[in-house]
Amino acid sequence: MANHQNPKHHMDEAEKPFWISYSDLMTALMILFLVVMVASLTSISQQAIQIKTKGLEKNPSPKPTPEVPTDTPEAQELKKFEIQRLIEVQSVCSELTHSATQQNIAARINCQFNRIDFGEAGRFDSGQYKLNSQGEQTLKDLVPVILKVAQSPMGEKWLRRIHIQGFTDTDGSYLYNLNLSLKRSEWVMCKILSTDPEISLQLTPEQRNLVKQLFQAGGVSFNNAQSSKEASRRIELQLEFYEMDAAGQPEEQNARVLFQDSPQERCRI
Repeated sequence: MANHQNPKHHMDEAEKPFWISYSDLMTALMILFLVVMVASLTSISQQAIQIKTKGLEKNPSPKPTPEVPTDTPEAQELKKFEIQRLIEVQSVCSELTHSATQQNIAARINCQFNRIDFGEAGRFDSGQYKLNSQGEQTLKDLVPVILKVAQSPMGEKWLRRIHIQGFTDTDGSYLYNLNLSLKRSEWVMCKILSTDPEISLQLTPEQRNLVKQLFQAGGVSFNNAQSSKEASRRIELQLEFYEMDAAGQPEEQNARVLFQDSPQERCRI
């Protein structure tokens, strides 16, 4: 008896290798496509990173500035000390202004720049280094007031020294005017310490010693010329105050030297 096979079954068996091969081919192509896509994306990403890196090398972004902490207890304490110093220094200048105003002293006290200007009373004639009688009287009235304020608690704490500054106009050479400035400031110092009964400020030995400790004479020529030559030829007193140390106290103070008066002490100009 002949063995008859199902034609349809024979066809399916014959087609199997074809469809299996086609499926494998499509799968392989899909895998290859994905591999190519991943490789392409990786290459593009690397190129983008390189371009960005080169751009940063040419134009590096600024580094953030480290912030200095201002809200620490130490910073707040230091700020408090600085404010306290300003208040106390201003109180010294304000006390000086108040006392000078009460006594109608012809001097202008500038507490912003810590400077005392004698105004018209502090003007010199051209080429001269002596003040007129009004200037002498202003000195006699003002110096005792300054010394009294210097001996106050705040004055002793903060007032470091007082510079006598003589100014000139722009006529003449620089060195000539420098010498003239020195003479003007030195003359003022001589006038303050004079022992001549007619012009003496009648200072006590303690006050005279304090003058020698605090006052300094120095010339500045025409480095700060005013609007006119007459206004430029003048005398000024510059107040210098101690700075503050890290503990909020005045910096180390100058040693107070005891200057003895001598019968031979006299002005050399």
